[in-house]
Amino acid sequence: MCAIEMKELTPKRIVSELNRYIIGQEKAKKAVAVSLRNRYRRSLLPEAERDEFTPKNIILMGPTGVGKTEIARRIAKLVSAPFIKVEATKFTEVGYVGRDVESMVRDLVTTSIRMVQQEKMKEVYEQAQAKAEGMILDVLVPQHKKQQKNETLMNPFEILSKMGNSTAASNPQTTEVVPVEDPEKEQAIQTKRAEIKKDLAAGKLEDEVIEIDVDDDGMKSIGMMAGMNEDMSISIGNIFDGLLPGGNKKKKKRTVKVSEARKIITNQEATKMIDMDEVHELGLRAAEQSGIIFIDEIDKIIGNNGGNGPDVSREGVQRDILPIVEGSTVTTKYGPVKTDFILFIGAGAFHVAKIEDMIPELQGRFPVTVQLDSLTEEDFVQILTAPENAVVKQYTSLLRTEGVELHFDEAAIRKIAKIAFTKNEVEENIGARRLHTVFEELLEEISFYASDYDAEVFNIDEKYVESVFKLGDQERSYAKYFL
Repeated sequence: MCAIEMKELTPKRIVSELNRYIIGQEKAKKAVAVSLRNRYRRSLLPEAERDEFTPKNIILMGPTGVGKTEIARRIAKLVSAPFIKVEATKFTEVGYVGRDVESMVRDLVTTSIRMVQQEKMKEVYEQAQAKAEGMILDVLVPQHKKQQKNETLMNPFEILSKMGNSTAASNPQTTEVVPVEDPEKEQAIQTKRAEIKKDLAAGKLEDEVIEIDVDDDGMKSIGMMAGMNEDMSISIGNIFDGLLPGGNKKKKKRTVKVSEARKIITNQEATKMIDMDEVHELGLRAAEQSGIIFIDEIDKIIGNNGGNGPDVSREGVQRDILPIVEGSTVTTKYGPVKTDFILFIGAGAFHVAKIEDMIPELQGRFPVTVQLDSLTEEDFVQILTAPENAVVKQYTSLLRTEGVELHFDEAAIRKIAKIAFTKNEVEENIGARRLHTVFEELLEEISFYASDYDAEVFNIDEKYVESVFKLGDQERSYAKYFL
C-alpha cells in the first residue's frame, strides 16, 4: 500500500483502499476514515480555529482476530503517518516498577524521526551510492598515497589536561615524508582502476570479499541508575566526542562482500549528508500533527480499583493515560512534544469489562466507539481469496520458491473456511488467525518435503482437506486416553 496525498483521500477512497486488505467491518472503516479526513480538514482551517479542533479518538470493540489492529496499521501506511502499537497491560502506575505511559509518546517520536530520516536519505541516495562506489574502488585498487602526517596519539585525559595550553593544542609534533612518485606506476594504477570500475558497474564483483571501515556504535547509552528511561541516560561515547584525533566516530574493520559493503557505505554516507537537526525538528512536528498511537487491550486496565495483588492499580494506569490523551507536553531526548493532536485508537475485546467501567474522564476522551462484528464462515471464504494479501496467495507464493505449485479449488476453500469457523465456535475464538492454524496443519506434509519435490503440482481439493483433518481429529480423540 503506497502513501497517497491527503487531498485525494476522501472517506470513500480510504474505505476503498482498506477493502483491498480487510474484509467486512464497514462501520469501523467508516469511523476511522472520517477521523482521518477530519485531520486534513483541520489543516485547512485558519490557525486560530485549527488549535481548537482536536482529533476524535476511537475505541474499537471486538474479539481478537477481527481486524482491529490491521485497520489502524493500514491507515498509518496509507497516509505515511508515524504509527506505533502499544499494549495497555505493559504500563504501570507512576511509582511502580514498569513502563510509564509517557514512553508511548517517546516511542512515537523515535518512529517519526526514523521515518523522516529515511525520506531524507532517499533524496541523497544517488550521491551517497556514487561515493560508496568510489570508496569500494579505493579498497579494491588503492591509489598511490603520500605518507600521511604522523600524529602522536594521546588518550582523552591527556588531551583534556593540555587543552589550556593553546600552543600545545594548536601545534602538535608532526613529520611529513613525501616520496617521489613513479609516473609509470601511477599510470598502471589508473588503468587498473578504470577496468575495475567498469566491472563494478557491470555487477561482476558483487561476491568479492573486501575489508571496509565502518562506524563503531559500540558505546551505547546507559542509565545512571536502575529504572531510568532513555531521556535520563547518557552515552559514554558522547563524552569524548571530538577529543580523539581523526574525527568523532570511532571506526572498526568489517569483512564483507562488495554487495553488502555498498549498502553499508551508502547508508553511512547518506547519514552524513543529511541535517540531523532538521530531521529531529521535522520528526517532532510529524509526531505531533499526524501521529497515531494504537493502544491494544485497553479493556484489560478497566475493572480493578485497587492496587492489591498482582494487578497494580489499573485505575491508576487509566489516570496516568488520561493527561496524555487529553493533551499535554511530554519531554523526549529530541525535545518537548505536545500530544493534543495525536490520534489515539483504543482496542479491546471487552468480554468482561465494559466501556462504562472506564473512568468517566477517559471515556470522554474516546467519543467514537465502534463494535466490530465476529467473522462468519462467508467472511473466511473472502479472507482466503479476496484481499491482496489473501492467505491462499501467501502460502502459494511461499511454496513456489521451492518449485512447488499449489492449486486450490473452490470446494476446498469453502471446506477450509468451514473448518476454521467451526474450530472458533468449539474452541477459543481467535478470529482470522485461525486460518493460519488450519493452513499450517493442512500443508504440513507438503511443506516438510517441499525441497525434495521436483516442480511438483498439488491440487488441493475437498477430499484432501477432509482426509487431513479427519486424521487430525482421530489423533486428538485418542489423546484423551493417554496420561
